[in-house]
Amino acid sequence: MKIDGTPFRSVWVEPSDGWSVRILDQTRLPWEVEILRLVDEAGVAHAIKSMQTRGAPLIGAVAAYGVALALRADASTAALEGCVARLNATRPTAINLRWALDRMLAKLHNLPAGDRVAAAYAEAAAIADDDAETCRMIGQNGLPLLAEIAARKPGETVNVLTHCNAGWLATVDYGTALSPIYQAHDAGLPVHVWVDETRPRNQGAALTAFELGKHGVPHTVVADNAGGHLMQHGQVDICIVGTDRVTRTGDVANKIGTYLKALAAKDNGVPFWVALPHSTLDMRVRDGVQEIPIEERAPAEVTDLTGRTADGRLETIRVVSPGSAAANPAFDVTPARLVTGLITERGRCDASEPGLAALYPEKV
Repeated sequence: MKIDGTPFRSVWVEPSDGWSVRILDQTRLPWEVEILRLVDEAGVAHAIKSMQTRGAPLIGAVAAYGVALALRADASTAALEGCVARLNATRPTAINLRWALDRMLAKLHNLPAGDRVAAAYAEAAAIADDDAETCRMIGQNGLPLLAEIAARKPGETVNVLTHCNAGWLATVDYGTALSPIYQAHDAGLPVHVWVDETRPRNQGAALTAFELGKHGVPHTVVADNAGGHLMQHGQVDICIVGTDRVTRTGDVANKIGTYLKALAAKDNGVPFWVALPHSTLDMRVRDGVQEIPIEERAPAEVTDLTGRTADGRLETIRVVSPGSAAANPAFDVTPARLVTGLITERGRCDASEPGLAALYPEKV
């Protein structure tokens, strides 16, 4: 994808030295495009915990490069296992993190220490390339859904509602939920996106709106609570969201507020699709509500807001009454019964065990 005409991925190795890792600092977007240089495991862990880098597929790829950076300092088996354990603990809900780290461990564990660094960089690059191609194919498989809507209402706009940020900033490239939208726009379909602000961190207002704007996709930011109203009045043709973990039965963990959008969509007969790469599947889990760990983040994300003042300064202000407690569950689980279907790199399927088994028989 591009920012002001310049192609970007969300993670890459610095060409000038061939080993340090670059990411966009997503906590500075949309106000500033700041590129961070990561040089060790501690820097990678901090970037993931602080959400300088975020999005389920992306944190897996960044963590994989974190292993490569760690092995530059110590390529022993003990160091490898310790690094994987520490990076695994940075974010609990997104399964892609563990998927990528398990893949790194399997690739490197039995290699001689002297071969591990080069192999780690190669495997991290393979994970990143796999994610980019996977997301491209998610877009290809989701595009017909938007094309069908456009065919039913010729000359009219196709209105898509999305929640949180599931674009290229959340992946290595293309995105998951936004990939079909980008490909529809590029194909000339008249697509418009309703962008949920996504409190408390405002990933929709800050990141999704930034992405869509830079790509030229028409969009409108709305308050999180506006989605049901828009659906009641026929202003949403389809909902497409991303996900941080999908169970073998089709339950979906995604940014807090997704469940409420799915309920509104069900009540109004609006299709509710979830886009995911293979790395987001967790076939060990059956009941997402009971079994998926939900990350509890700092109360300050709820009580405080950061934005740009009229004179250009970035300021953080408190918006909650002094002395009031705040809770901050970062994700919720949408039961499979509320999901119209899943969009994957292998095709579309029902949000069910048979549906997933048909696309991923090797995972059953």
